[in-house]
Amino acid sequence: MSHPALTPGRAAVVTGGASGIGLATAARLAAMGLKVCIADLPGSALDGAAENVARLARNGRADVRAVPTDVSKHDDVRRLRETALESFGDIAFVMNNAGVGDGGGPWENYAGWQRVLSVNLWGVINGIHEFAPALIAQKKPALIVNTGSKQGITTPPGDAAYNVSKAGVKVATEALAHALRNEPGCQVTAHLMIPGFVFTGMTAQGRKEKPADAWTPEQAADFMLESLARGDFYILCPDNAVTREMDERRMAWAMGDIIENRPALSRWHPDYKDAFENFLKAPKR
Repeated sequence: MSHPALTPGRAAVVTGGASGIGLATAARLAAMGLKVCIADLPGSALDGAAENVARLARNGRADVRAVPTDVSKHDDVRRLRETALESFGDIAFVMNNAGVGDGGGPWENYAGWQRVLSVNLWGVINGIHEFAPALIAQKKPALIVNTGSKQGITTPPGDAAYNVSKAGVKVATEALAHALRNEPGCQVTAHLMIPGFVFTGMTAQGRKEKPADAWTPEQAADFMLESLARGDFYILCPDNAVTREMDERRMAWAMGDIIENRPALSRWHPDYKDAFENFLKAPKR
């Protein structure tokens, strides 16, 4: 079963589509009969991704466009929208997926903060501003999927810039979903992709083989498409080490910091270590 918008002959746009979850999604959609615009930074990875996806497409290379795009630049994203519409005329699916890591701590790596926020957050904002009005105007079922992160919800210590960017994606996507729902006659819906541990270029950290705990990008893409078919807004992916129940407990604890007036990020505070472990083990209410 698939979402009613994802019908053969219509088109999809996937940013960050040269690798990882983006490439896996583009491949799945091409195999379903959709035409695909793959957007990423220019280079051999983008060109190779387009060739690989074309092997799965109904009409081969004619159904695939490789569009060099820096999502942090609004003009590039506008050009991406124009190219997709000029090439294929009818967009069913937009995935604002491009992302980078290695930002920095609260007062570290200012340039890293700028880079991570410009790609991860402003890339999504640029995608929303360019594609949402265009999809609404089509007056057909369509989807916008934005790639967030569990780190944008539980905000663990480490890469604060990345956490901030993905927290922003969550809020922007929630606001988008609400606005679309209240737009008269609108047939466009928004969804938040929340991957688990997926073995991609960003998470590999020099490893050549997938760790046992990680999912493949293809597993993540399949889970997303199944969730979209159900109409899920929050696409909360498990992996081989973390179940949905574990994710729910972690997220509930994070929100409990506010409700219980605990220290920020108490999950990692030594005074709350035992309390958090007991919370995880307690029977579900």
